[in-house]
Amino acid sequence: MAFFAIFNPCVCVLISVISFNFLLLASSVRPVHPIITNPHHRQPVHRSNHSQCALFMGSWVRDETYPIYQASSCPRIIDPEFNCQMYGRPDSNYLKYRWKPANCELPRFNGLEFLLRMRGKTVMFVGDSLGRNQWESLICMTWSAVQRSATELITRDPLYTFKFLDYGVDLSFYRAPYLVDVDAVGGRRVLKLEDISKNARAWMTADVLMFNTGHWWTHKGSLKGWDMMESGGSLHEEMDRLVALNTGLKTWARWADSHVESTNTRIFFQSVSPTHYNPSEWSAGTTSIGKSCYGETSPMSGSAYPGIYPSQMKVIDMVIREMRHPAYILDITTLSAMRKDAHPSIYTGDLSPGQRAHPDHSADCSHWCLPGLPDTWNQLFYTALLF
Repeated sequence: MAFFAIFNPCVCVLISVISFNFLLLASSVRPVHPIITNPHHRQPVHRSNHSQCALFMGSWVRDETYPIYQASSCPRIIDPEFNCQMYGRPDSNYLKYRWKPANCELPRFNGLEFLLRMRGKTVMFVGDSLGRNQWESLICMTWSAVQRSATELITRDPLYTFKFLDYGVDLSFYRAPYLVDVDAVGGRRVLKLEDISKNARAWMTADVLMFNTGHWWTHKGSLKGWDMMESGGSLHEEMDRLVALNTGLKTWARWADSHVESTNTRIFFQSVSPTHYNPSEWSAGTTSIGKSCYGETSPMSGSAYPGIYPSQMKVIDMVIREMRHPAYILDITTLSAMRKDAHPSIYTGDLSPGQRAHPDHSADCSHWCLPGLPDTWNQLFYTALLF
């Protein structure tokens, strides 16, 4: 442009007008996303599920620079059930592993950059206690970078919000283990497979939504969160759980599709978090009758899913594939399945001394220690959201 300005001012003016009109046209057909992406990354690590980088295929490598925060530096946030170091876990090797995708490097999580690029936005996790596990992790990862920043924690069950006041960023968790509504009808809890309207009111204004569900659909007896299921206008005392999950997820998918079409909301869905109650899945020839991850201190090797792949995940995959605007699947299932070492086991505030003495009956091999594996989930989330 400078060359033409020197030798032919008229040509310069003409080119400037054409360029300006072209930019106006381009902006009219390519809407700008409200979340700031990084203009300095010439080759983004990841933009969509069709990225050249296979984020969720790789291996765990030891990294002495991890973890990026300490449990003691995030005392207001980490629940006793996730705070393994506070409740006596003697080893720390499980904190020293970093996920390395097979054909790229993940950007290291930067809490300040996250806040600056999400300024004025709300990120909300919706689901069960695994969603809460991830929400608490993201708060600690972010707060560790801005510990002098003004913050506020608001707890109004089922909605919990941690505010980074200096940046206008809200990180929220909404407890809805089935996503669809559970209503009290005649003194009984009714799981409404085709109604999500009550829960969804709390999500309407979020800029980024991360959903999860799965575990609660298999609970039986006193662990169930419902007494009856409602589907097709009829009440059922019991039905095939995968059929119920499929019906409930389709209700969620219809809401998500219509919501995306009318807003700029980014929608993610976290895949099913695996459990480690069966040692035969990682120790060939094991004859122990115990059902526990107690005593495990290192990840599994390999890249194939150990044991039986969660049947709930097959339903989730199918429903999301059929969406008009498919949610981004944060596919943490297989990489998490390698981390038999990362559960609270008996090192949780939820157990009495007597329970800790019997790990085969009481160890928590479903949730995850913090710091720990959910930090990797959030590093992947950070990458998928901003890069």
